[in-house]
Amino acid sequence: MTFADAELSRDAFLCGRLHLWQPIKGYRAATDPVLLAAACPALPGQTVLDLGCGAGAAALCLAQRVPGLQLYGLELQATYATLARRNAAENGVAFQVETGDLAAMPTALKRSFDHVIANPPYYPRTGSPSPTENRDTALRAEVPLADWVRAASRRLPEGGWLTLIAGAECLPDLLAALPHSLGSPTILPLAPREGRPALRIILRARKTGRAAFRLLAPFVLHAGDAHDGDRESYMPKAQAVLRDAADLSAEFR
Repeated sequence: MTFADAELSRDAFLCGRLHLWQPIKGYRAATDPVLLAAACPALPGQTVLDLGCGAGAAALCLAQRVPGLQLYGLELQATYATLARRNAAENGVAFQVETGDLAAMPTALKRSFDHVIANPPYYPRTGSPSPTENRDTALRAEVPLADWVRAASRRLPEGGWLTLIAGAECLPDLLAALPHSLGSPTILPLAPREGRPALRIILRARKTGRAAFRLLAPFVLHAGDAHDGDRESYMPKAQAVLRDAADLSAEFR
């Protein structure tokens, strides 16, 4: 099952270093997977599993920053899994994408990975659903966040890292869901502007980590008090991440 070419747009990420085919109608990657990729502390040669990889935005952005990774993905929707494989091939990145779900992990992914990254659906299943089914599936939380965290933990060896992005309102559920095996939890709030509440958070946790919980200063995305026209207003650090594939690891120190 695939999208027809007429249903797709080819979008530039990281100032054109990466181009991704995405459905015109349906879930479309924006800044979240780019920020997730920037926060993953992967090193060349390591293995990375992207749970719910969609069209491959997070894993392929990570590949632009860190060479030589062994990338794997799990995607529930077959149309997006096919798209992720196409995007990987057209960008010259080796990326093994399996179609399946967290409850029935494909055999090829029943192994350990140095890193697991995830941008799970977190909007509650209330109100009117999206008229586009694949967008609704990608955004609305049908599987509890606790299941995502447990699935990630099972794939990590001692010392392996989970990096996950979610809505700020999910923080209590995420912390409650962390098993004893995932320690050293660190939260980076993502604030749209100075003085504004964080709307997203990035969680890092380490298998068998022993460090205390840390809540970091917010990472501010936009300059100024409000949007002031049809132009970008990213802060310099955010600009470096979203346009130049910069690393967010310094924010976690």
